[in-house]
Amino acid sequence: MASFAAGVGVLFVLAPPRHASSADPAITLEADRLANFQIVEIGDEHVTGFHHCVGVVARERLYLGLVDSPPIEGTRSFVQSVRDASGAHFVALDAEGRVVGWCDIARPTLEGFRHVGRLGMGMLPEVRGQGLGRRLADAAIAAARSRGVERIELEVFAHNTRAIRLYERLGFVHEGVRRRARKIDGRYDDNVMMALVVDA
Repeated sequence: MASFAAGVGVLFVLAPPRHASSADPAITLEADRLANFQIVEIGDEHVTGFHHCVGVVARERLYLGLVDSPPIEGTRSFVQSVRDASGAHFVALDAEGRVVGWCDIARPTLEGFRHVGRLGMGMLPEVRGQGLGRRLADAAIAAARSRGVERIELEVFAHNTRAIRLYERLGFVHEGVRRRARKIDGRYDDNVMMALVVDA
């Protein structure tokens, strides 16, 4: 199964960056909110929540190449395939242990391309703009790097400019654009191709 990232890129809306001192009450509040979430590597106990999360984001018809979640067995197969190929797959959990976001880096099995990973991520609407996307991406990239991934690729819809800025801050560079790559509900969107070459 291809990465849930295929043709997607980041799946959440980012809040504009804040420029304030560490004494700013809003910054303290943001840190307190983040403390209510855990970033963990996906386990079997998270698969159903991950499946639900993908479905919610897919049905928005804005950020994901899918328009609904695949069958649950397809989700389980995808999670296992990432493990088997020594990829990385992290989820964000809220205070109740509910999966509210994910970031996966799936590796191909084809010889000559096993050093590459393809990144996909998404967040439930109610937790967007709280810094979880950056935390998820940092965790997945670090894990993938430790497992031998040397290049991480992604595609992101051109309208998702805040996500593109996040990727740029993570060190991804633009490698091309697939014009009118998607047409849904009568609207076209371009796919922006980006990649991060991971230092040894």
